[in-house]
Amino acid sequence: MQKEVVSLAKITQFRSAIEEFSPFEWYKRQLEHDPISYNEATNTWNVFRYDDVKRVLSDYEYFSSVRERTTISVGADNEEGQRPSGRVNLSLDPPDHRKSRSLLSAAFTPRSLELWEPRIHDVISQLIKDMEDEPVIDIVKSFSSALPTIVIANLLGVPSEDRFLFKEWVDHLFLPLPIDNAEDVQELKRRAAKEYFNYLYPHVVAKRSNLSEDIISDLIQAEVDGERLTDDEIVKLTMFILGAGIETTSHLLSSTFYSFLYDNDKIYAEVRSNRALLPNTVEEMLRYRFHSVKMDRTVKQDNNVLGVDLKKGDLIIAWISAANLDKAVFEDPFRLNIHRPNNKRHLTFGNGPHFCLGAPLARLEANLGLGLFMDHFQSIEPVPGFKLEENLTPSATGQTLSSLPVRVTRL
Repeated sequence: MQKEVVSLAKITQFRSAIEEFSPFEWYKRQLEHDPISYNEATNTWNVFRYDDVKRVLSDYEYFSSVRERTTISVGADNEEGQRPSGRVNLSLDPPDHRKSRSLLSAAFTPRSLELWEPRIHDVISQLIKDMEDEPVIDIVKSFSSALPTIVIANLLGVPSEDRFLFKEWVDHLFLPLPIDNAEDVQELKRRAAKEYFNYLYPHVVAKRSNLSEDIISDLIQAEVDGERLTDDEIVKLTMFILGAGIETTSHLLSSTFYSFLYDNDKIYAEVRSNRALLPNTVEEMLRYRFHSVKMDRTVKQDNNVLGVDLKKGDLIIAWISAANLDKAVFEDPFRLNIHRPNNKRHLTFGNGPHFCLGAPLARLEANLGLGLFMDHFQSIEPVPGFKLEENLTPSATGQTLSSLPVRVTRL
């Protein structure tokens, strides 16, 4: 059954796409003046401070991942677009959560990352080669969107030439539900879910007799307590792997290039000349520029652990991106600082039993992608006339860039 989707717009009340793309003032106001608040329009509690967000994400004694209401509009309300449930349900609490997570984690082992690294390297190298000698490139279309799409298609073990289909399906499946035309968006989601399911199901069936080094093969072979995944379960799991792997990494990369151009135009040259700074730069971008991450939980029992009276059944939204800007944890938090010593404490990938399994893959893609790009391009500059408000689009990660022209100087 499809959960009721809570409207975030009724909580944030952003006045423009740009304000949602850079919601720093709203986060600052909430952190300083209203760090735990009740929103009457949505009947939700909202927490913003680091310690409170971390508590909500990790303390399953009081805050449950099992919920009938949510802020997450991923998937569709038809049969093909539903998350797996029953014995393979990632929205359970420990200890029931263990089996589902163990089955999925078979596709994200350290061994997998070692096998995938050269394949990801080859994808990045080809994308850079395809840019040829153009003086201006659209970093979203040519790089940040293409890279994770091709990589996930490759790692799933399906033809990479179908990556444009994958990107279209993901774009629709991960759309937030707007207030005014929700049914039109739902129809896009239903069609995308059905097309994806009908496309991938035969690949999974065929893969059972032709196993190889890919995610689908790993999921086919995964076994926990004598149980294995069905074809239907694998297709539905990959739908959410696909979305998480494409949408989030694309957003991270495009936002990083935006920061290089418009937040601090000295960073690119500094990191390019000292590659040891690259991993910390990626972590700072995850903290500072991955700006609309939130997760919700259902209050499991009446409690006052956050200092307010919460009732069983209440929905509580943990604003992770706000927690990443909490001055109690990060000094001068609203400044982009690639030398920040503790930025890896960010909560962008979550915390506790539901910590993102794909975090190592996202970090690998970002570090390899940015590093190889810097190997080929000596400098980057903004293109005059770029209007941010005309190049944003709604997504599961909030407003994300649909286009970002960059003038490049090659070596």
